[in-house]
Amino acid sequence: MTVTSTAPPAALRDNRRFRTFWIGETISQFGDRISELALPLIAVTVLAATPAQVSILTALIWLPNLLGMFVGAWVDQRTRKRRLLIVADLVRAAVLFSLPVAYLLDAVTLTQLYLVALLTGAGAVLFGMARQAFFVALVPPSAYVEANSKLGLSRAASFVAGPAIGGGLVQALTAPVALFVDVLSFLGSALLIGRIPVTEARPATPRSSTLGLVREGFVLVLRHPVMRAALGCTSTVNFFTFIATALLVLYASRGLELSAGAIGIAFGVGAVGGLAGAALAPRLSRAIGLGRTAMIGVVLFPAPLALTAFVSGPTWARITTLAAIELFSSVGVMLMDVNLNALLTSVTPDDARGRRAGAYSAVNYGIRPLGALVGGWLGTTIGLRPTLVVAGLGGALAVLWLVASPVRRIAAIGEPAAGTPS
Repeated sequence: MTVTSTAPPAALRDNRRFRTFWIGETISQFGDRISELALPLIAVTVLAATPAQVSILTALIWLPNLLGMFVGAWVDQRTRKRRLLIVADLVRAAVLFSLPVAYLLDAVTLTQLYLVALLTGAGAVLFGMARQAFFVALVPPSAYVEANSKLGLSRAASFVAGPAIGGGLVQALTAPVALFVDVLSFLGSALLIGRIPVTEARPATPRSSTLGLVREGFVLVLRHPVMRAALGCTSTVNFFTFIATALLVLYASRGLELSAGAIGIAFGVGAVGGLAGAALAPRLSRAIGLGRTAMIGVVLFPAPLALTAFVSGPTWARITTLAAIELFSSVGVMLMDVNLNALLTSVTPDDARGRRAGAYSAVNYGIRPLGALVGGWLGTTIGLRPTLVVAGLGGALAVLWLVASPVRRIAAIGEPAAGTPS
C-alpha cells in the first residue's frame, strides 16, 4: 500500500489561522512541562508520597481517556468545536489554580492532588477530541506531515526549556506556586483559539445513538489495517513507557539523588533530541518512506529507557547520562508521532474524526494508567532499576505491529481517500 504525496514544503507559509493555533499550542505545551514536573514533585516533596501513590497520581491523569470513546462520539455531533477547545482550556486553568491557592493556605492534600490530576486529564480528553476536527479545518491534507512537524517542534522545544524553567521555578517558588505558570498558559491558549476565524460545518444527523456511534468508532479503527496496526503499536509503546514514566522523577530524585533543578536540566537538555526529531521527521520520511521512519522511531523511543537503570557516577555524570538517554528517546518519539499522526489523520473520514479519536485514545491513552500502576507495583516488588529495564525492552517490541502491517510499505501521505477504510 503506497500513498503518494504532492505536499509543497511551504504549504503553511501563508496560513495565518494555523500559525495562531500553533502559537497557542506552543504556549500551552510549555506550561504543561512545568506541571508534569511539579505535580509529582508536590507528591514526593510536600506530601512524602510512596512509589505506589506517585503511580496512582500518574494513572489518574490518563484515566479519563477510557471515556474518550463517548466524548469523541459526543463531539462529532457538536457544531462549535472551537468553543469546546476554549472550555477545555479554561477548566484546566481553574482546576490547576486551586493547588497554589491551597498551598498558600497550607491545605494541600493527596486527595486534592488526585482530583486535580483527574480533572485536568478530563479537560485534556475534551480538548483532544475537539482538536481533531479543528485541525483539519485549518490545514489542507497535503500539509498534514508539515503541520504535525511544526506542532512537534513546539512540543519538543517545550521539553527542552520547560523542565529547566520548571525546575528553577519549583526551587525558587515551590512546586505548587510554579503551577500558576501553567494556569497562565491555558488562559493564553484559550485567548488565541478564540481569535481564529473558522467555518464549522453542521454535523450530519446521527444515524444511531451515542452508543452506536461509539461502536462505529471502534469498528472503524479495528477493521482498518493501518489504524489497527498503529493502535497496537502505540498502545504497546504507551504501556511500557508509562511503566517508566510513573517512576522516572521518583527514581531521579531518590535513586540518583538529583535536585529538582538538576532533574529539570537533564530532561531539558535531553529534549533537544525532540527538536531534531521533529525537524528530521518530514525529511527522513521523504527519503526512506513514512512507514520506515515511524518504525525507527518506535524502537528509538522506548529502548534507551532501559539504560536509565545503569546510570551511576558523580553528580555531573548522572546528569549527563540521563540527558543523553532522554535525547535519543526524544528523537524517537518525534519520528514516531509526527508520521503516525499524519497518517491517521489522512485515513480518517471527515465525519468520524471525533469517534475515531475517541476509540483510538480510549485504548492508546487508556492503557497508560495501567502501565503506570504496573510500574508502581514492579517498582515496589523488584525495584526501580529492573523495572526501567523491563519498560525499555518491552516498549521496543511494539515495532512488530508495524512490521506485520501495510504501514511499513507506505511511502508518503496523499489524499484522505487513498486510505479509505475497508
